[in-house]
Amino acid sequence: MSQTQSTLTYESVLDWLQKSGQEFDRRGQEFDRRMEESNAKFVREREDFVREREEADRRFNEKFDRMVEESKRREKVLDKKISDLGSRIGEIIEHMVKGNILDKFQDLGYDVTGCSPNKYFKNKKLNLEGEIDLLLDDGDVAILISVKTTLETEDVRKHIKKIEEYRQYTNARGVGEKQRYIGAIAGAVVKGDAAAVAQENGMYVIVQSGEAVDIVTPPEGFKAKEW
Repeated sequence: MSQTQSTLTYESVLDWLQKSGQEFDRRGQEFDRRMEESNAKFVREREDFVREREEADRRFNEKFDRMVEESKRREKVLDKKISDLGSRIGEIIEHMVKGNILDKFQDLGYDVTGCSPNKYFKNKKLNLEGEIDLLLDDGDVAILISVKTTLETEDVRKHIKKIEEYRQYTNARGVGEKQRYIGAIAGAVVKGDAAAVAQENGMYVIVQSGEAVDIVTPPEGFKAKEW
C-alpha cells in the first residue's frame, strides 16, 4: 500500500507561517479582549466598592451626627434639670429662712442667731471637702442642715458622714472643739423611712409646709445627737 506524501515547498511553508501568524494574532486579540473585559470588570467592581464605601461612610457620618446632636440635646436637658434642681434647693433654703427656721429651733431650746447658706469647707491634708446647705449657729452650738428636694434614707447616711467630716475640719482649724454640732435634714418630699432613720440617728427632720417649713415632732424619747 502506498501513501501520498506532501512535498515541502516554499509556498507551503509560507502558507503555514501566514496561517500560524493569523492564529497567533487571533489568540492575541482574544487575550487582549479578555484582558480588557477583565480590566473593565475590575474597574466596575472597584467603582461599586467605592460607591458602597462612600455610602457606608455617609450613613455612618449621618448616624454619628445624629448621635452627637442627641447627646448635646440630652446634655442640655440634664443641665436644665441640674439647674432646676439647684434652683429648687435654693427655693427650699429661702423658704426655711423666710419661715423663721431660727425661731423654730430657738423654740426647741437652741439659742441660734446666725444663718449661713452654702457653707463650703476644704482641707487638702485631711482630704476633706464638702458643703453644708444651711448652717445655724451662735458660737456654742451649730445646727448643720442638709437640704434635698427628695429626701431618701441614703441622704441621711451621707449627711451623717458630712457632719463627721466637718467636725474634723473645724477641729483641725482649732475653732470647733468647744462647739456642739447638731444634725438636721430637710426635704420637700420625704420618701420611705428617711425621717425615721434620721430621728433614730439623733437628727431633726424639716419638711416643707406651704410657703414655710416645719420641724417634724420628734418621737418620744428623742435626744438630739451631738457631734
